[in-house]
Amino acid sequence: MTNSHNTTPTQFIEASGVRYAYRRFGASTGTPVVFLQHFRGGLDNWDPKVTDGLAKDRPVILFNNAGVASSGGEPADTVSGMAKHVVTFINVLGLKRVDLLGFSLGGFVAQQVVLENPGLIRRVVLAGTGPQGGESMDALRPKVAEHATHETPVIENFLYLFFSPSETSQAAGRAFWERRHTRANQDVQSSMAAMRAQAAAIARWGVVPKTDRYGQLKKIKQPVLVVNGQNDIMVPSINSFILQQHIPNATLILYPDSGHGAIFQYPELFVSHVRLFLEEQAARETQSADAPPLSDESGPSEILGLAHYASPRPLRQGSRPRKGRLS
Repeated sequence: MTNSHNTTPTQFIEASGVRYAYRRFGASTGTPVVFLQHFRGGLDNWDPKVTDGLAKDRPVILFNNAGVASSGGEPADTVSGMAKHVVTFINVLGLKRVDLLGFSLGGFVAQQVVLENPGLIRRVVLAGTGPQGGESMDALRPKVAEHATHETPVIENFLYLFFSPSETSQAAGRAFWERRHTRANQDVQSSMAAMRAQAAAIARWGVVPKTDRYGQLKKIKQPVLVVNGQNDIMVPSINSFILQQHIPNATLILYPDSGHGAIFQYPELFVSHVRLFLEEQAARETQSADAPPLSDESGPSEILGLAHYASPRPLRQGSRPRKGRLS
């Protein structure tokens, strides 16, 4: 693996008058996976266990949208505007096809990118996110908003917003906080102007359309992996279920005793699930000619051996998914 989360230098590339900040590291071959960050987050709000775990066998690209953290330009105040910056960035890098990993607000943007530029995107991972006009997404609860808008976010804000109140989840949150600060030269904090623009974009995304509420999701033809915590207080977990029900080829995993930041509470497990998902096509292509083919009707949960509602212990390959429910 070339460089790592903590050693790769921040790079800049300019397009249409915007100087985008990004980091690229990992394997030199494979489909690159572009990471799209959460509300107010920058390059160092990712978990090194997640980024380095996925970089072992593919290029990883961390990206700051326009006006966010160390990127220049004006921050977009719509999800569509943010998506246009993502596409501009991918094109200026000369990439022909990528995978997307969108977390929270980044998941909104990932959906918009794949809808507007389907030929550019191979597969999509949506974490802690929801559809346009989803359930209880038009406004944050007062206490959530209070923690999410501190001028300088501190550990207590992240522990409340991203992790469940249990002792186990809070301990995992503190461990994540330490990992997140291990890099020596940290990215700069996003400005309050960027926060306001992103908040406006989130509010617009949360408005329920008058007709065809989830109709756009049916247009997403790429394989999609949806993951979340059991009880997300920022983007309610029911929205992950809605995504899975309306995107034609989507798999859902909910992690137990966790919230918005479940991917940081279970980083190794999340990486194993994402690797299975991203490598499925390669497995299809290398399948021996005399082996029975994977049925297109079986759905990704059967192909991956994953349940739609997963426990922290992954199912064995080929096992049947158990029935589950949202709690």
